[in-house]
Amino acid sequence: MTASVDVAAIDTHTPAERRPFGPGTRTWEEVGLITFSLTAGSAFLLQTMEPSISAVVDAHSTFRTDPIGRALRSLSAVMMWTYGGEESLGETDRLRKMHATLNTTDADGKRHTALSSGPWAWVLHTGTFAFAENAEYFAKRPLTTAEKEDYYRETLQLMRNFYVPPKELPASYADFEKFFADQVENHLEATQTAKDYLKVIRTIAPPTQLPRALHPVWRAVTGPFGRMQHFVTVGTTPESARRKLGLTWTESDERKLRILGWFIARLVPLLPERLRYFPIAYEARKLERDKARLREVIDIRPL
Repeated sequence: MTASVDVAAIDTHTPAERRPFGPGTRTWEEVGLITFSLTAGSAFLLQTMEPSISAVVDAHSTFRTDPIGRALRSLSAVMMWTYGGEESLGETDRLRKMHATLNTTDADGKRHTALSSGPWAWVLHTGTFAFAENAEYFAKRPLTTAEKEDYYRETLQLMRNFYVPPKELPASYADFEKFFADQVENHLEATQTAKDYLKVIRTIAPPTQLPRALHPVWRAVTGPFGRMQHFVTVGTTPESARRKLGLTWTESDERKLRILGWFIARLVPLLPERLRYFPIAYEARKLERDKARLREVIDIRPL
């Protein structure tokens, strides 16, 4: 099953236009890899710099009080809309229904709604950026221009599954890059939500059920992971966004990130598939192989 899409034919009111992903797509092959989480941080950071998303996240998200739970729920949602088969469309519907109630009014009296078309699309646009950044740093080679265009066609299918209006969709990856750069430079802001998020990922709060006596152990164990996630998040965030947030990124930092990425890109492929992919992704891929083997046996059965 492929995720190619004719942009001109997008109709957000036509359910038949929505379809799940499957084998043969770059989305299916790569989103489920454990390395996906490395650039998820920069995607969420860019989301929290969008004023409406920031206001809604500030009012409703549990990322400050339950960072691990929020991260796991978000990751689970991504795995479901990628690998859930027909259930993936139900997952996108569930997320839209959930976000329909996430509205707020900021200190200036401006109303913000989670399902406003621009912010709703921006959440997915940041994922497109993060996917390309992941290949840039944590794959054996970055995506070529042609591969970015092919992947973007799949992204348009995902947008369609989420009922993103066509007006929010650049026609090509080249157009997307221009749109994305303009959004980062001229629309994103150094919100308090974004600053809080950077603090949260650097020092991972212990689960509420963990006894206080074990908090020092928690900090010792999670400290290196938090510092690495913060480092990777800052490094894979556009320079314009870093500048707005007052973040520094030196040539030495860039070299360190490149070295880290080089090792990760060569170590992860050596892992067994069960460890390379998140559980939902692994089981979905295994199921598809089992279906293919069953089909082969059926096709050669005596008649």
